[in-house]
Amino acid sequence: MRGGPGQLLAGRYRLTDRPELLRALAVDERTGEAVLLRAVELPALLTAGQDPDEPNPGHGDRLVRRVATVGSAAPAWHPRLLRGVGAFVEGELLWTVEERPAGWTLADQLAGGPLPPYRAAELAADLAGALRALHEAGLSHGNLTAESVLVCEDGAAMLGGLLDGVAQEALAEDLGGPGGRRRYEVRATLVGAVAERWPLDGGPAGDCWALGVLLQRMVTGRAPFPEGGVPELVTAVRDGRREPAALCGPLAPLAERLLQPDPGLRPTAQAVRAELAALLAGAPEPADGERAARELELKPEAPLVPLRPRRRGRGGGAERVVPEGGAERVVPEGGADGGRISRIPPALLGPLLVGGVFALLVVGMVAVVLFAG
Repeated sequence: MRGGPGQLLAGRYRLTDRPELLRALAVDERTGEAVLLRAVELPALLTAGQDPDEPNPGHGDRLVRRVATVGSAAPAWHPRLLRGVGAFVEGELLWTVEERPAGWTLADQLAGGPLPPYRAAELAADLAGALRALHEAGLSHGNLTAESVLVCEDGAAMLGGLLDGVAQEALAEDLGGPGGRRRYEVRATLVGAVAERWPLDGGPAGDCWALGVLLQRMVTGRAPFPEGGVPELVTAVRDGRREPAALCGPLAPLAERLLQPDPGLRPTAQAVRAELAALLAGAPEPADGERAARELELKPEAPLVPLRPRRRGRGGGAERVVPEGGAERVVPEGGADGGRISRIPPALLGPLLVGGVFALLVVGMVAVVLFAG
């Protein structure tokens, strides 16, 4: 798409940034809210048997009505569903319009690496709630991918892409018929090799399968099925050839059940949300980990008594150093005296020895006088 900031589409949506391929951010001039525009290309030949030089403008109008029907039936009240505003045709493009709060896509987040399991569980719980609301309204999503999930500034996940998915599926059916090789080829061109878009079955069970694929993508950083090309991907899905769900850690049992080939064995969106809520209720709190780290850094308040390893004393025993009066004293570790410490300072040993000898001499002289007298 050509154009840039300031361009007006459908007389209502003014672009706020340079558009990407089939995607643009804009402001709805009627309401003032930010919106996201997505487009699918409308080829000139839309039905078999028509002259390629004769476009069919009425077909675009029918697609717009189909998209609008789904949009009006979607539960716009749900806090985890991005509201579809509408659709319009301009040139050879069918545009869908969706509200766009501040945030970034899950695909942008995953570009920086996989998510911790409990963070992935938080996002998956939000998405399961959005899917449950759609399923209870009698709708299925069919376009649950990392690109259609918006992670808001508060960390919550919102599910979008509903109208875009409806437009793609409707166009594939109109160009290729209700089934068969032609529809597969058109759909492969529109959808591409995105694992979440190729369940074996549609409806709510297909949405839950796609949630299992996205759950494993969030935790491991890649899809459980090969995405080198559509034929390889579809064959792997059909044969059940995928990476084990054990890579998802605490989410592995849930991912395994969501990816069951039999749709009857998969949990519903409501059951998925309940299971994730129970898992998150027992998740470790980051604050506890931080507190434990701080406790490990604490040192004992009492002074440490350093040991001199393997130093040998005169008695052959090891010695230790003890503090005394701001200095250190080396004492035997064990020994014949049981490790008792002498309290006589070394400087007084000489005078005490001399005094002892003198005292003995005096005692001896006194004894001699007594015996002589």
